[in-house]
Amino acid sequence: MEEYNLRLPAMGEGIAEATIIRWLKKEGDSIKKEDVLVEIATDKVDSEITSPVNGILKKKLLATNEIAKIGKSIAILETEEKIFSIKENYIFSSENKKYFSPLVRTIAHREGISIYELNSIEGTGRKGRVTKIDILNYLQSIKKNKIISPKYDDIFLSCEKNNDKENEEVIVEMDRMRKIIAEHMIKSKNISAHVTSFVEADVTNVVEWREKMKETFQKNTGEKLTLMSVFVECVVKAIKDLPMINISINGTNIIRKKNIHIGLATALPNGNLIVPVIKHADSYNLGGLIKIINDLIKRAKSNQLKPEETKGGTYTISNIGSFGNLFGTPIIHQPQVAIMAIGLIQKKLSIIETPKGDLIGIRHKIYLSHSYDHRVIDGELGGRFAKRVALYLEKFNCYTTII
Repeated sequence: MEEYNLRLPAMGEGIAEATIIRWLKKEGDSIKKEDVLVEIATDKVDSEITSPVNGILKKKLLATNEIAKIGKSIAILETEEKIFSIKENYIFSSENKKYFSPLVRTIAHREGISIYELNSIEGTGRKGRVTKIDILNYLQSIKKNKIISPKYDDIFLSCEKNNDKENEEVIVEMDRMRKIIAEHMIKSKNISAHVTSFVEADVTNVVEWREKMKETFQKNTGEKLTLMSVFVECVVKAIKDLPMINISINGTNIIRKKNIHIGLATALPNGNLIVPVIKHADSYNLGGLIKIINDLIKRAKSNQLKPEETKGGTYTISNIGSFGNLFGTPIIHQPQVAIMAIGLIQKKLSIIETPKGDLIGIRHKIYLSHSYDHRVIDGELGGRFAKRVALYLEKFNCYTTII
C-alpha cells in the first residue's frame, strides 16, 4: 500500500482557502474512486472533493470548520495504485463526466444511497443530471411509507419545537450561507455610509421589444429572452459615462477599476442569496449578455457556480421587481461602493410630450433604486448615475435585432 496526500485543489483566481464543512467518510473507511470524501465551502460556493483512488481513508488532517489552504494536504489515503498516474484535481465540478449537486449528494448520504445507486437514477436535468426532484421521486418509489417534503425537507432538519402549545414556535438554526450573508450585510452597513436615490424610468420601448422578439429568439437560440440583459447593458453604458461609480476604497485611497464586472444578486431556492459576476460585461453585445446571464443564473440556482464566478464584481444589480417590489434600499456589496435595485414594471397613465403637444397614454414604468457610499459618492453623482441609467432605458431602440 502507498500513501497519497489528498490536497485542496485550486478553485480559481483569488480563492486561497476553503472551510471544511463535513467529512462523509471516517478514518479507516474503504473508499472507491470518485466517492465524495469531504464537503468544502468558500465565501459563497459549496463544493465537494472526491477520491482520486481506490483505497482507505487513513487520516483526516483537518476537522470540521477548520480552514484549508489551497495546495495543502487535507487527508492521507492508502492505495495500491501507482501514485504517479493519479490526477491532482479531483474537486467535483460540472466538468466531471458524472455530476451530482451538493444537495443531491447530501440527500443521498442521509438516505443511505450509494454512489452506484445514485448513478442508476435517471436524471431529468440538463445533460441527464439528477435533480433534487429526481432523487426525491426515487426515494418515494422505494420507500412508499416514508413521506418526503421537497419544500421543507432540507430547511427544517435541525429545528426544535416549543412545547408550549399556546405559544408554539419553531426554532431554525441559520445555515452556513445565511450566517455569511448576515455577517456581510452588517459589515457593509458598518463600513459604508449608505444613501439611496430613486428614479422612475419609462421602459415601454424595452417591453415592446421583448414582446416582439421573445418567441423567435427562443426558437432560434433556445435561450429565454429576459430584460436583465438590457438593464445590464444600460448600467454598463452609464458606468462608462460616469466611471467614478466603478471604484472601491482602501483606507483613504480611492481605487478606480478599469474593468467593468457586473454582479447579479440572485435569490436561491432555499431562500439564500448569491451574486454571480459577469466579467468584462462591457465586452458583450446584447445577445452575448442574454446568454451569459441565463447561464450564470441557472447555475447559481442549481449550486453549480465555480468559486471564481462570484468574485471580483465592481458594481451589482438586484432585480427586486421579480418579487413584486416597486423600490427598495439595497445594501452595498463590499468592497464595491454602489448597487442598483430594479423594481417591478407597471403600466401607468402618463403624460407623453410630443412636438404637437402633450398626450395621455399608457406607458410601462419602473423605479430604479440606487444605493451608494456617501464617503466617496455625493448625491449629485449618485443621483445622476441613476438618471443616466434611466435615460439609456428610455432611449432603447425597440427595433434592435439580436438574432
